[in-house]
Amino acid sequence: MSYDVVIAGAGPNGLMLACELALAGVRPLVLERLPEVTERNRANGLVGQVVRVLDHRGLYQRLSGTPGPPEPVPHYTFGAMRLELSDIPDNPLYIMAVPQQRVEQVLEQHATELGVEIRRGHELTGLSQDPDGVNIDVSGPDGPDRLRTRYLIGADGGHSVTRKLLDIGFPGRTRNDTVSRTAHVTVPAELVGPSGLDVPGYGLVPSFLHHRTERGLIGYVPFPGRPAMLFTLEWEPAPTDGPMTLDELRASAHRVLGVELPLSEPAGPGPHLLRRVEGGNTRLADRYRDGRVLLVGDAAHVHSAIGGPGLNLGLQDAVNLGWKLAAVLHGQVGPDLLDTYETERRRAAERVITHTEAQGMLISPGSATTALREVFGELLTDPGNRRHIAATMAGSDVRYDPGPDPHPLTGHFLGDRPVWTRDGRTRLAELARSARPLLLDLAGDPATATAATDWRDRVDAITVRADIPAGAVLIRPDGYVAWATDTAGQRGLRAALTRWFGTASVSVPAGLS
Repeated sequence: MSYDVVIAGAGPNGLMLACELALAGVRPLVLERLPEVTERNRANGLVGQVVRVLDHRGLYQRLSGTPGPPEPVPHYTFGAMRLELSDIPDNPLYIMAVPQQRVEQVLEQHATELGVEIRRGHELTGLSQDPDGVNIDVSGPDGPDRLRTRYLIGADGGHSVTRKLLDIGFPGRTRNDTVSRTAHVTVPAELVGPSGLDVPGYGLVPSFLHHRTERGLIGYVPFPGRPAMLFTLEWEPAPTDGPMTLDELRASAHRVLGVELPLSEPAGPGPHLLRRVEGGNTRLADRYRDGRVLLVGDAAHVHSAIGGPGLNLGLQDAVNLGWKLAAVLHGQVGPDLLDTYETERRRAAERVITHTEAQGMLISPGSATTALREVFGELLTDPGNRRHIAATMAGSDVRYDPGPDPHPLTGHFLGDRPVWTRDGRTRLAELARSARPLLLDLAGDPATATAATDWRDRVDAITVRADIPAGAVLIRPDGYVAWATDTAGQRGLRAALTRWFGTASVSVPAGLS
């Protein structure tokens, strides 16, 4: 059987890509080797620009359970140092404390609503490609099968079978000198205060922040409506055998704090988390694309989880690739557009690796690190430095190549804001629900829409009023600005429309080229 797109992997990244393709009129097939949705949470929330991206698709409200738009977080942590953001104008850092399991549930529901077929218990075992498509071998409940697809997407995690079958290098480093332990716990009520745990003989361990000592790292996370979570990180650990236990976490907390921290199992039915992770990997694929096969998410990059950047990076990979692949499949653009996927998203992955590696240095034990933290803390008194770090963690510091367009907005993600159309007040995020390109005329110049008439089958041109520093702006489906102008003119607009969305579908009227 033949398909336009097969996605190997029904984790968050594969499901998000499936939704993006479906919104663009492509019905992908998703294959997942696990027979059922896993109850294991690899992440406990979303951090960064992806929160706003999900708002653009109407998914923020479903995930958060709140009707309004997301709000930036007043403070966060960088390398176990408090990052105060309440005084930062245009704070770019957003978070959403939703476990990965819930993210997968909502994305699978959304994909199903959009008509996506998901086959569980089906695993990719082989592939071969030619200029017109990819043949894939699949192992499923009914035995082996062979499928044909125009494009194959590997969204199958850090141990990606897709990447290995293509023999794509995955250079980087593996470290074996750390062990992290995480568990759902109950802490005696008399130790729990509004700011964290008041540990006898030690003092405050703040809630929702990494807390460093000279011996390791500890964190206490009292998620609302869920069992509290405690984690530790130690360096140069002794060998461990057997499954993780609560006694093991108690002993680790004692070593990190130097005093006993009473812990017991959480009340209520499980499953309750007990997880040990030894060492870690930082790796980046040699290439994201091999002919008609592309990698997204952890299949293309793995890194430290500190700061929670994983889903921010992977889900935005999916949103970046989805509309481009759909445009290629619809014949609107050539396959060269897919090269911009790696060009743009590799830079984002490199930035995540940079800031997670830097945070790893700031939390490591020893007096030299303590001195470094003192100097770094002095730098954090400057609001400009704090905003720079927040933008790095959010991923909003990455500017895509603006091409020939010199406008300062071009290449940047355009965040949500109030917008007034002829139908009244709305939000930019609500205009983006359809995942179609948007051409916003902010100067009231009818010639802007006229210049884009020949792309009306794929671009929505709207006259609006909004606090956007431009006369007109062309926004890609992933929320990034493809073109902008300060005046009412349309110079460069048709070139940008052609670059990103293909050749005009109608002949060009004289004077508009």
